[in-house]
Amino acid sequence: MKERVRTVLQNFCLSEKQVRQIQAQLIRRKLYPDSRIAEHFIGACHSHALLNSALLLFTTLLPSAHVYIFNTLIRVFSQSQIPHTPLSIYTHMRRNNVLPNNFTFPPLFKSLSDTRHVTQGRCVHTHVLKLGHLQDLFVHNALLDVYASCRHVALCRRLFDEMPQRDVVSWSVLIAGYNNVGNYDDALVVFEQMQYAGFVPNRVTMINALHACTHSGNVEMGAWIHGVVEREGWELDVILGTALVDMYGKCGRVEEGLNVFRSMKEKNVFTWNAVIKGLALAKSGHEAIWWFNRMENEGVRADEVTLLAVLSACSHSGLVDKGREIFVLLVDGRYGFCANVKHYACMVDVLARSGRLHEAFEFMERMPFGPTKAMWGSLLVGSKAQGDLELGLLAAGKLIELEKGNTAYYVHLSNLYAEMGRWGDVEKVRRVMKDRQLTKDLGCSSVEVEHQEFLA
Repeated sequence: MKERVRTVLQNFCLSEKQVRQIQAQLIRRKLYPDSRIAEHFIGACHSHALLNSALLLFTTLLPSAHVYIFNTLIRVFSQSQIPHTPLSIYTHMRRNNVLPNNFTFPPLFKSLSDTRHVTQGRCVHTHVLKLGHLQDLFVHNALLDVYASCRHVALCRRLFDEMPQRDVVSWSVLIAGYNNVGNYDDALVVFEQMQYAGFVPNRVTMINALHACTHSGNVEMGAWIHGVVEREGWELDVILGTALVDMYGKCGRVEEGLNVFRSMKEKNVFTWNAVIKGLALAKSGHEAIWWFNRMENEGVRADEVTLLAVLSACSHSGLVDKGREIFVLLVDGRYGFCANVKHYACMVDVLARSGRLHEAFEFMERMPFGPTKAMWGSLLVGSKAQGDLELGLLAAGKLIELEKGNTAYYVHLSNLYAEMGRWGDVEKVRRVMKDRQLTKDLGCSSVEVEHQEFLA
């Protein structure tokens, strides 16, 4: 009977109705405590979006089920769209004196990593220590990932340093942890240390290292990784290929990024976006538009990031009419989604950079939502470039209203007053800065780089 039920669950459970019929038979014949039958039943429930039925069955009729059954539930829920449930299952196990084993924790930690539940992760960490499962490499790596994903990189590093043994996954997780908090140089140091320690990077490691290269501008390391990929004969799948295209584009080596793009067998919208963003940053607006048109001709559906990149390319290259044309199509629903606040900000930047300041201001007044820092920043930079001091004063004042603690805005306002000879107002701004304990920082202004956020 048990073998027959397992066969039915594996091969003939084709509908929700059949799953429910089998569940009724499991209850009537008391077959649900069998671990193998339970595993197949949970799998069938997963396939037909009935996981909650399986959970209810085993937590109510069999509250102290075998740990294998609960491990199976935790694993499938960690792979589902209900990632909070594994912790509830684990709590149920503890409440009913079901002792977890080393297979319990990796999927449990995965769910805590996905949901960014670091507090609960630390609690489970203490249980793992008490039970002695931290010696298991899979458990240790899964716990590392919780701290890395939750941006607790110091804890992640400490746990990594305490590991009695490591593998390529351990190193890759630590690199990703540094990336998550923006410590890209540290990520690349770990990448180098990993190789000195004799570990060979895998695809995940290389993608994480390329991410660090992209954001730190370390194109030499990125090109070295590309060389390794070619020497080892790795296939440029869509994820690794896109990471290389993005790295070259953001580091100013657009042509090399295009060469990678052309060599890829499979591409997706993220790959096309990386090309267009790279061309936008290189101020190659006409070429960015050409690639955008080619993307559409090849049947690749543009997403919100694509349109941000295209509008930014128009802004950087002074293609005002083309920017207007694309924005109108976007608002009219041509691309299948609504323009969001970042698209409006890009359009403001298109107009402000080209000197159409009052048109930009009127555009901001007609928007379906209030102006953002990025919009006022574009208007301020454009006003200073065009010598429109009154509009610059308005923009600087609005920026201060939105972010009272940003010193750069006060400095801009003070400088504008000075250009107008309004020395009394200059002194007022300085007094406000003093009262708010703001000091003038050396370096670039946040206003001057505000528009770059769309291409990050």
